[in-house]
Amino acid sequence: MPESSPAPVPPQRSRLPTLGRRGGGWVALQVVIFAVAALAGRFGTPWPLVATPWLWVAGTVAFLAGGWLLVAGGAGLGRQLTPFPRPLPNGELREDGVYALVRHPIYGGVLLSLLAWALVSSPLALAPWTLGAFFFDAKRRREEAWLLAQYPHYALYTERVRRAFVPFLW
Repeated sequence: MPESSPAPVPPQRSRLPTLGRRGGGWVALQVVIFAVAALAGRFGTPWPLVATPWLWVAGTVAFLAGGWLLVAGGAGLGRQLTPFPRPLPNGELREDGVYALVRHPIYGGVLLSLLAWALVSSPLALAPWTLGAFFFDAKRRREEAWLLAQYPHYALYTERVRRAFVPFLW
């Protein structure tokens, strides 16, 4: 009998803090992660020269994919685009375009861009990328609790669109 994939777990009320009325604290924390990643890449020990060409290829692919997710996600939100995780009160749930493939393409684009930076700069920059992965997963869970409260059909959307950050992968 073929194995079936586990049923998606619908978003629940979050125990994660709101960090402000619209979630501004989450935005401030992500700026800190970006700064730490930039410093780690700039001042960390570079990758060994033998690996550099391959890492540049992988980094370029990650950067291009991340850029596409960022642009497509932002364009898909249009005037609803905001740096804050709490959705706008008069907004609409986007389920088309890149949002038909992944629920948080902008977060995925940021994570792929941070990974690209680590691959072309320094192994030390993988540490803030890892921190960023945990951070954006927590931010996603906080945001999805708000989305579920604002759009009751959001749970059905998560069943259809199983990936949170990167289409077909994550």
